[in-house]
Amino acid sequence: MTRDETGTGRVIGRVLAYPVVLLLVSAAAVGCAQTRPPVWSAASPSGGAPTGPATPTGEPSATPAATPSGETSASPKAPRYVFPVRASNASYHPTHSAYPATDVFASCGTPVLAVTDGEILEVSRVDKYDKQGPQGPLNGGKAVSLLGDDGVRYYGSHLSEVTAGMETGVRVRAGQQVGTVGRTGNANNVCHLHFGISPRCGRVDDWWIRRGVVWPARYLDAWRDKTNRSPVGEVSDWHKQHGCPPVP
Repeated sequence: MTRDETGTGRVIGRVLAYPVVLLLVSAAAVGCAQTRPPVWSAASPSGGAPTGPATPTGEPSATPAATPSGETSASPKAPRYVFPVRASNASYHPTHSAYPATDVFASCGTPVLAVTDGEILEVSRVDKYDKQGPQGPLNGGKAVSLLGDDGVRYYGSHLSEVTAGMETGVRVRAGQQVGTVGRTGNANNVCHLHFGISPRCGRVDDWWIRRGVVWPARYLDAWRDKTNRSPVGEVSDWHKQHGCPPVP
């Protein structure tokens, strides 16, 4: 060791200062890295603005949508329901013969609509009904069955046509056209839509359940008035009480 290193101590003081400075610089760099601003992305919904605060990797994090009050909410949106026929002069009765359902009367060719968001369950594009054959399984003629996102099955039959592209598994939105009013099946040559509400059971060909198990009229009344009245509770109660009964 030299005299300067053991004598005045000035050299030693300078040597010790360098690590302290380096530590301070390193700490500042870490602090900047942890507090850097959100990354702006061209793929974000606002065309470049970040969607949330930056994560440690620098990517914006997902945040729940804000409500009008400024609070965030992750609860799903309530189902939307629409009247199944696009016609202001459509008529229907609150009752139906033999079992719960509703016949909605409108001109042949009137658009038939998906009553809520959901997935197509069944499609019948060919009228196989025969008056001399078994009564029940093929009575609907051309028909569409929809499983709503609410878990309820909605059935419309006696159609004149099923809209192109409607196939099992296809997603549809409330108000989307799925067919047109007709008089196929056992419609007795009267243009109308047979409309049934039911739970989805384990088998596909449960026509005696699919045709309707709860009275639709009060829901049709609400949907025509733009009110989102849901049949989920009533259908659930019916299913708890009856299950999926065998063919009558």
